[in-house]
Amino acid sequence: MDFAVYTFPFGFLKIGYRGEVLLLLQKIDASADAGRKTDFTERVYTEIMEYLKGERTSFDIAYELEGTEFQKKIWEELTKIPYGETRTYKEIAVAIGNPNASRAVGMANNKNPLMMIVPCHRVIGANGKLVGYGGGLAMKRELLAMERRAMKGDHATS
Repeated sequence: MDFAVYTFPFGFLKIGYRGEVLLLLQKIDASADAGRKTDFTERVYTEIMEYLKGERTSFDIAYELEGTEFQKKIWEELTKIPYGETRTYKEIAVAIGNPNASRAVGMANNKNPLMMIVPCHRVIGANGKLVGYGGGLAMKRELLAMERRAMKGDHATS
């Protein structure tokens, strides 16, 4: 897997890819190595920045999820959560046919290789509280707030 690192509002964004397929989208603290930027990574970065500005509600990037079958099932379910909405860990567990798997859903979220593309930030605790996010709770809070603002302003486009 090749990678490129870009700055974005939350620090540094690592884009892992093979050819024109996205494999990893991850917030990192710092990077001494910028990796290898390509037309593909520039497209990914552009779409992410459009999303962060509230100008995009979905992504047109080819991606591949690498994980266990159970993780992939959960991640696929996360992609069904509409922009601007949230679901609880329990709701995701029920949706995949395993109502007692709330903790396993949380563990799979923690392993999500494609933050924002697979919107694990839209999963919240049963009590409505924000819990766990690979990019940190401040980033999760801001992503959810941005989506709500974009929906109210009705200026987000796909």
